[in-house]
Amino acid sequence: MKHYDEILIGSGPAAYKMSNLLAKTDHQVLVIDGFEFGGTCPNYGCEPKIFLEGAVRNVLQSQQLVGHGISHPATLDWQQLMQSKLDRFDPWPAETKEIIAKTHDVETGYAEFLDDQTVQVNGHQYQADHIIIATGQTPNLLEIPGQEYLHTSYDVLSLKELPKKMTFIGAGFVSLELATLVAAAGAEVTVIVHSDRVLRSFPQDESQTLVKAMQERGIRFMFNTNTQAVQKTTVGLEIHTDQGVIKTDYVVDATGRHPNIDRLHLDRTGIQSDRHGIAVDNHLMTTVKDVYAIGDVVSRREPKLTPVAEFEGQYLFDYLTGRTTELISYPTIAKAAFTYPVVAAVGINPDEVADDPRYRIEREPLKYGSLYAGQNDQISELTLVFKGGQLVGASEVDEHAADDINNFAPVIGLSITGEQYRQAVINIYPALADKVGGLL
Repeated sequence: MKHYDEILIGSGPAAYKMSNLLAKTDHQVLVIDGFEFGGTCPNYGCEPKIFLEGAVRNVLQSQQLVGHGISHPATLDWQQLMQSKLDRFDPWPAETKEIIAKTHDVETGYAEFLDDQTVQVNGHQYQADHIIIATGQTPNLLEIPGQEYLHTSYDVLSLKELPKKMTFIGAGFVSLELATLVAAAGAEVTVIVHSDRVLRSFPQDESQTLVKAMQERGIRFMFNTNTQAVQKTTVGLEIHTDQGVIKTDYVVDATGRHPNIDRLHLDRTGIQSDRHGIAVDNHLMTTVKDVYAIGDVVSRREPKLTPVAEFEGQYLFDYLTGRTTELISYPTIAKAAFTYPVVAAVGINPDEVADDPRYRIEREPLKYGSLYAGQNDQISELTLVFKGGQLVGASEVDEHAADDINNFAPVIGLSITGEQYRQAVINIYPALADKVGGLL
């Protein structure tokens, strides 16, 4: 039985970050993955979505400007766009595996624990000083009649032919981002929402503004609706809900993701987990000594985002190699849904402190600026949350919201006052970042 310094189970952003760092040491490392090397983000997640969004944003911008300097809006060629996406991303798993294999041993297959210290893959058994679980999450599939007709985001992001009618079950990041993409390409889109709102981790005002903008582009929302079954007919599919029947050609289950741990056989170990993932301490160690977990497979309150996973990979490398003994401490984390318009936020959610007199909430409509007027943007709004004179939260709905919130994030994370910011930085004018100094 071969023994390693580290065994990495998974090769997504968290593991890939750690793999690259370990490659600069003399550690003997084994990387195991039975899925696409590189994980969800570069293959079926954030990377291909933002690639497709580049074309979609330009199409929707041109439509918004009809009668305001644009006479013929752009149209989206889905087949051409998807082929461009496939040409770029199809080689990534093999290329990622090749990069890892230059410095580490690699096994292609699904790892399973035999006991607390031993993993097995392809009939081979291995042990290590440190075993790191980084298997991420996988899409949910509703347990309903007709489950076999449900598709996931993985399928949509490789869809060469665009169905005429598409229905998305769920109202989180994945659902609304993909609904935006396919609707811009001409699909008739319905979004089924279990509750009364979308994007529940974002402020309600921004989420409602997004829904209104999507509805004005023809996207249908069914709120407070529960999906009961999917049935195939001679002309397509029928989704049966407690609010009636929806006729469609394609159904996407975007009800969320769950920790990808089923194949690991954690029941053979003392590793504890819950529905959110694997339990870890403040050094990212599981309930079994020298077995760690990083990335989206971890049960934690911080958002499950690629930069957070990479942060954990960096931290665990530093901890295991003696570069730090500190407990992990997460920095200020910004997030965005790449819909149209984009919704982005960082710091304290204004909804959570609306009735707290210690906080001051300011809402700034952006439509009066020349940039926004020139884009015929009538809905964008920025919300700032202050505690005393310190900015502690920012959120925005706007096609440039991700860039804007990235400018506010350092002010919050570094606890810089408005005066300190203005004394240190003069932004380019007139441009997006200019609003930061003026509003603090």
